[in-house]
Amino acid sequence: MSLEKHKKSWEELANMDPYWAIVSEKNRQYGKWKVEEFFQTGEYQIQTVIKLLSDLGYPTKRKLMLDFGCGVGRHTRIFCRYFSQAIGIDISERMIDQARKLNQSVSNCKFLVNSEPHLKILPDNHFDLVYSDFVLQHISNKKIIRSYISEFIRIIKPNGLAIFQLPHHISLRNRLQPRRKIYNLLRSLGANEQFLYGKLGLHPICSNFVPQPQVEELLKIEEARVLKLLTGPDCGPSVDSRIYFVTK
Repeated sequence: MSLEKHKKSWEELANMDPYWAIVSEKNRQYGKWKVEEFFQTGEYQIQTVIKLLSDLGYPTKRKLMLDFGCGVGRHTRIFCRYFSQAIGIDISERMIDQARKLNQSVSNCKFLVNSEPHLKILPDNHFDLVYSDFVLQHISNKKIIRSYISEFIRIIKPNGLAIFQLPHHISLRNRLQPRRKIYNLLRSLGANEQFLYGKLGLHPICSNFVPQPQVEELLKIEEARVLKLLTGPDCGPSVDSRIYFVTK
């Protein structure tokens, strides 16, 4: 299993339009996100997550958390208020470079690059919380998605919590993804990525899914327990998504 193409795509997105690649609102494309407004979206989202943690009573401690697919640290910096340390990890070196610059003032925030289809750089039973939102769905290889889910379970502590979002189903029409396929084809022929994105409106963002029964079977194999399952967030009328709250 390789993430080479996936890494290349996100390095290009980080260079072209990083904030929109992370929060893909149509009216914010082509550099229209203001930094303050972009980070404010993370504020709203993580406040909701923290309330859910309190309602669940998990994780039982709030010392160390991992923000998987952190991008430029939009969520990581907020988690730092509620955990002793927050670590953001991402496949894109350019995203991580920006995350470090944008979050220099947050002393208990750390960022790492990981380009492997696993998390072997991180030890077993290490994190109180692992959080991943709108990340797994952008990986084209379902085996790698499953690998990361298994790794989430491995690295959380007993009575820790893994929260991850993943579509259960995507309509056949949305699976075609012509903009991504044309982008990748033209890039392979030597076309400039800035031209493809800025002039033709093409991009390399992938959308993928794993059906809920398959995720639940994997969690059973990993001896993990689902504490809560939410439908959503809103990924559009053609995407049926799930948010899993899992412990071991």
